[in-house]
Amino acid sequence: MDIEKVITSQYHASLDMLKGAIVGCPDDVWNDEEHKNRFWHIAYHALFYTHLYLQDREEDFVPWTKHRDEYQFMGSLPWPPHKEPRIEEAYSKEDVLSYLAECRNQVEERVPSLDLEAESGFSWLPFGKLELQFYNIRHIQHHAGQLIDRVRHKAGAGVGWVGTKSE
Repeated sequence: MDIEKVITSQYHASLDMLKGAIVGCPDDVWNDEEHKNRFWHIAYHALFYTHLYLQDREEDFVPWTKHRDEYQFMGSLPWPPHKEPRIEEAYSKEDVLSYLAECRNQVEERVPSLDLEAESGFSWLPFGKLELQFYNIRHIQHHAGQLIDRVRHKAGAGVGWVGTKSE
């Protein structure tokens, strides 16, 4: 079994489902204040951590060129004084889809070179690099599920299940 191929396939399947939610999101839901965490913010958060956790370690991470400080956080900042992040201008749907495409490229570039026997590379994640890949894919899917539910509720449309990377 080619574990890198399996991991890559499941990353792409999860990103496909997230993309389906983003594309299906009605314009009036994209930045709707009904939810504390707006649609675009959840999508960006999922992509930021996808990108981050594909690196060997935190120190190797180079943020997306359009990254804005603190936009990756939902809820309080993880360090004192634990203030709310400064979230101002929304990312456009086109920007988020562009970042998703960049994350896809990161999957293709990074997964084959990961040392799956190594530690995670992130001090707050006390497990190995292989488990980090499952953790990261589950994180994408968790937020994709949230967003898919919003699309279904607001637009009456679903997003189909993607089981594996389409060739």
